[in-house]
Amino acid sequence: MAKRYCIYLVFAFLLLPFSSYSWGFFAHKLINQKAVYALPPGLIEFYKLNILFVTEHSVDPDLRKHSDEKEGSLHYLDANHYDTKHPFDSIPMHWKDAVAKYSEDTLHRYGTLPWAIQEKYYQLVKAFKDKDKEKILKLSADLGHYAADACVPLHTNENYDGQFTHQVGIHKLWESLIPERYSDSYELNMVVAGYIADPLKYTWNLLKKSYGLSITVLEKDKKLREKFSKDQVHQIHTGKKQKVFSKEYVEAYDKSIKGMVEAQMLESIKLVSGLWYSAWVEAGQPVL
Repeated sequence: MAKRYCIYLVFAFLLLPFSSYSWGFFAHKLINQKAVYALPPGLIEFYKLNILFVTEHSVDPDLRKHSDEKEGSLHYLDANHYDTKHPFDSIPMHWKDAVAKYSEDTLHRYGTLPWAIQEKYYQLVKAFKDKDKEKILKLSADLGHYAADACVPLHTNENYDGQFTHQVGIHKLWESLIPERYSDSYELNMVVAGYIADPLKYTWNLLKKSYGLSITVLEKDKKLREKFSKDQVHQIHTGKKQKVFSKEYVEAYDKSIKGMVEAQMLESIKLVSGLWYSAWVEAGQPVL
């Protein structure tokens, strides 16, 4: 019976339509799936039995954007709104200090991603302590989503889609077209979850890195567009009259950023699995 159930799980998981979704669906599902296999004994057994749930529900935060107006700001931090040169020297790391300096309304307008991660993390710690399976799974899926968002460079930049620099579409190119096309060749199975003593500080440092990468993401695209003619950059979808990046441009851009997308997906898996594991340890390593 157990063997038959395991075969069903594997078969059902293989049928998940990864390739048909954008970053919000495809990569988030893949990251949560890989994060499960990065967990240590004592915890991995629980997550493997529930891998379909934490994978499928990794996209819930994106789906909530359509019904909850407060959801959107949880997915990003427009760091350069506060300072274009050294934004993380200007933004207080702790929520109360940031509110005192900028006001809560301002923070919600320009993104609250690091504090959303912190809040979900401590909710997960409590869920582990309570051995509340339903909450553990729901919070794990949500936390995985927000943590992965922190590793997307353009989620830290006010110019998140190149809208201020005539580079509209760069967001989809980086976080959707490239991983969909090349993720089969990525080495994403080498992560081992580690304990994160200070989740907020750890996330803050990753956001700093992501912001630095966002500058490279935009600069590489701008330089490459100068080398390509408009017809070479985009092509028109037959029957839809919708401009999309050409296969040649996607390939050239991916080469120009030298494996950045793969590296950030690995960073995401490391962060997601580390947060799940650390919350469990902080809760006393309950037997689930």
